[in-house]
Amino acid sequence: MKKKLRSGYTTGACAAAASKAAALLLFTGVLQENVEIPFPDGSRVKFSIVLSGHADSGKQIASASVIKDAGDDPDVTNGARIDASVQYGAKNSENDETLILHGGVGVGRVTKRGLAVAVGNPAINPVPQKMIRDAVTEALAETGKAMDCCLNITISIPDGEELARKTLNHRLGIVGGLSVLGTTGIVRPVSADAWTATIATSMDVAKEADLSEIILATGRTSERAVQEMLGLPEEAQIMMGDYLHFSLLEAAKHSFRTIHLAAMWAKVMKAGMEIPQTHVRNGALEVETALEFLKGLGCSSQLIAALEGSNTAREIYGRLLDRGEQQVVLQVCEAARHYAEKVSGLEVIVYLVDATSSVVVKTGEKS
Repeated sequence: MKKKLRSGYTTGACAAAASKAAALLLFTGVLQENVEIPFPDGSRVKFSIVLSGHADSGKQIASASVIKDAGDDPDVTNGARIDASVQYGAKNSENDETLILHGGVGVGRVTKRGLAVAVGNPAINPVPQKMIRDAVTEALAETGKAMDCCLNITISIPDGEELARKTLNHRLGIVGGLSVLGTTGIVRPVSADAWTATIATSMDVAKEADLSEIILATGRTSERAVQEMLGLPEEAQIMMGDYLHFSLLEAAKHSFRTIHLAAMWAKVMKAGMEIPQTHVRNGALEVETALEFLKGLGCSSQLIAALEGSNTAREIYGRLLDRGEQQVVLQVCEAARHYAEKVSGLEVIVYLVDATSSVVVKTGEKS
């Protein structure tokens, strides 16, 4: 019997916990041994604080640290120390924000377009930003502290620059350190055996429920968007992650009638390019290769020239939309559908989901 893999916590969750501990120390003068913070799904998790103290004699800057535990996931940041400092600051007349995030040592800075964070900003993704602000806001509420100033919150990862050399950050234009990531606060172990076994078992359950249609989704955002449209039973939702080819073959084995394939742009584009396993560790989506693919779909040389220099698939998508090339987006979705139908032998409907959790393209026989 295989050992069940243990989940862990994202860098963003650790940063939020450290931020709350630092804020509580700043507000109360009391060192925190542990803190509990809210997660995006409404749950709460307690974190141990390993270091905490004031960084100045006037006790206007407090800091705290959390050691990241990624569970059984082979994460390069597992065991890394995540630091947060919270400092009183003056309100900016041009910006009424009261909780201002900064990237410290070991946190990368974005230098290229196409990422979730704008150029020039620290590479702290939107969900971690919200988790950090929510945690500090909770510290304010717990201590009854009135905000008559702003708070500067700085996230640092002492070994971040060295650890970043083991990632693809440099290719994406993130320099000087790591990204602070996470969409749920939880790191679920990446194991091919665990993933594929879960996919197959999920399909077994769907079949036992006499379902003829399933949703194959690459992530929770895509799954949620399509489920809201279709309202299928819970058993129909199959989280395939990046195991596209395996999932299509497994769906064929289970003789489902229809696959509702839900994904964001980069994953849809990889499916259209017939890349069977869509995780970046199995090959980052090279922009040049993507442009060759678009040429094969009949895109003009002028359009290809306008797309050259894109840093990521996300940026290609943005440029296509900026130029009103929705038809090209539809062609990519059709290519993904044709690949999925070729592998599975089943009817496939492709749903392209954007960052706002909205279905922006639906293509297939039932469109």
